[in-house]
Amino acid sequence: MVERNYIFSLLLTCFLAMDMVAQQDPQFTQYMYNTVMINPAYAGSRGVTSMFLLHRTQWVGIDGAPTTNTFSITKPIANSSLGYGLSISNDQIGVSDSNTFSGDVSYTIAVNQNAKLSFGLKLSVNFLSVDYFRLTIREPADIVLSQQNTIDNQFSPNIGTGIYWHSKRNYVGVSVPNFIETVRYDDNIKRTSKDKMHFYGIVGMVRNLSPDWQFKPALLTKLVQGAPLQMDFSANFLYKEKLTFGASYRLNAAVTALAGFQVTDAVQIGYSYDAETTRLANYNSGSHELFLRFELFSQYNKIVSPRFF
Repeated sequence: MVERNYIFSLLLTCFLAMDMVAQQDPQFTQYMYNTVMINPAYAGSRGVTSMFLLHRTQWVGIDGAPTTNTFSITKPIANSSLGYGLSISNDQIGVSDSNTFSGDVSYTIAVNQNAKLSFGLKLSVNFLSVDYFRLTIREPADIVLSQQNTIDNQFSPNIGTGIYWHSKRNYVGVSVPNFIETVRYDDNIKRTSKDKMHFYGIVGMVRNLSPDWQFKPALLTKLVQGAPLQMDFSANFLYKEKLTFGASYRLNAAVTALAGFQVTDAVQIGYSYDAETTRLANYNSGSHELFLRFELFSQYNKIVSPRFF
C-alpha cells in the first residue's frame, strides 16, 4: 500500500496546482458498450430499451485512487426519430466525491438504406463534495491547506452535444459532453482548478471473418487543453455471437485485456483489466472494470443477433 500522505499529495496537486489543467472526466475502458456517457447522439441508437451498469476500480493498491460507478438507460421513442437517455455517475477520487445526473436526447435521420446520422444534446448537473479535513497533514502550519474550506455538494450545470454516424457495420462519432468550464477552486491569487472541455472522437467497424467469428477494431481519442492526447486502440473478437474477447492499448498509459459473454439475448456481462505501462505500475496492481447490460426487446422478432456496438 502506498503511503497515504504521498498519494494525498498527488491528489492535492491535481486539485490545486497553479494553472494546472488535467483530464477530469471519468475513465472508461469499455466505453464502446456505453457510448452515451461520452456522446449523447448514441441515445436510442440500439433500437431497444438498454440498461447499463458499470463499476470501475482504478489503480488498485493506491489509497484514494479513483472509483467510478455509473448507471444509464437509453431508449428510442416509438414511431419517431427521437431517442433519449438518463444516466447517473459517481466518481470518487481521494477526498472528493462527485455525482453527475445527465439527460440525453437524440434525433436521427436516414442517410441511405444502410446508414443513419444522429444528433445529440446532453444536459447534466454535477454535485461535488471535497472534505480536506480527511487529509493527513504533516505540517499543521501549511498555509495552502489551512485556507481550504470543505466543499459540500457544489452545484454546477452543464450542456454538451455530439454527432454519431452509424450503420450495421461501421460507426463514427464526435462529441463534447460538457461545454461549460466550471471553476472548482480559485483563491484569486495563485491557484485555479477548472473543469475543461473534453473533445471525444470514436470510430469502429465490424467485419465477418467466418460464419462463427466477427472482428471489431475501434479507436477512441480524447483531447483536453493542457493534457496529452489520449488514444485508445482496441481489437475485439465475437465468437458465435456469445463470447467476446480482445485487447486494447491506451497510448502511454496502459494495456488492457477485455472479455464479455452474452448470457441470454437480453443480458450481457463484461470485464476488463488494465495494466499500467507508466512508472505508476510500481505502486498499484492494475485497474478493474465490470459491466452488466440488460435490454428489453419491444420488437423481439426484429432482433436477428446481438449488437456488437
